[in-house]
Amino acid sequence: MTLFLILAPYGAFGFLMFLASAKVSVITASAICLVTIAIDVGRGRSVKILAAGSAILFAGIGVYLTLVDPTLSALPVKVSVDAGIFIISLGSMLLRRPFTLQYALEEVPAETAAMPGFLRANYTITAAWTAAALLMMVSNIVLLYVPGLPIWSSLAVAIAARNSALYFTKWYPKHRRIKYGSPAVLPNS
Repeated sequence: MTLFLILAPYGAFGFLMFLASAKVSVITASAICLVTIAIDVGRGRSVKILAAGSAILFAGIGVYLTLVDPTLSALPVKVSVDAGIFIISLGSMLLRRPFTLQYALEEVPAETAAMPGFLRANYTITAAWTAAALLMMVSNIVLLYVPGLPIWSSLAVAIAARNSALYFTKWYPKHRRIKYGSPAVLPNS
């Protein structure tokens, strides 16, 4: 359920970009981010860096599309979203609070969270998402500068990058448990 809530705004944005205007897509995605924040707060959980940053990102792009350039095409909007997510993800690591850490701390026992390997695992998983955002951004930038490329090529990169990061997020903690022989907790590295 948590992963669904994390990815819902981006899934809605991507889907709506095929059906509606960029403005409707980013405003809807921002609203979904706010709903996910409200769900977390309602459950007594913290406001997440990724959710809050994404809400601001989508709303900011929506304001730009409303007040500055309502004719901006979909591709620069996608690049802006990808760049924003990349900055949020990379920024969370540079601030020494990888965005996955907030989610993980709410899912694992305190003794697991206290282990040094736990933080390293979160940096690694956040780095995978950062790399995925970078790949998506670069594929959309390539489409901007090589307009003859089919749009599906960027879509294929986006799906592959997102699904790879998603798979890695599920696989890596299990891999660490197996590698270090502890079935119940992330190991000390």
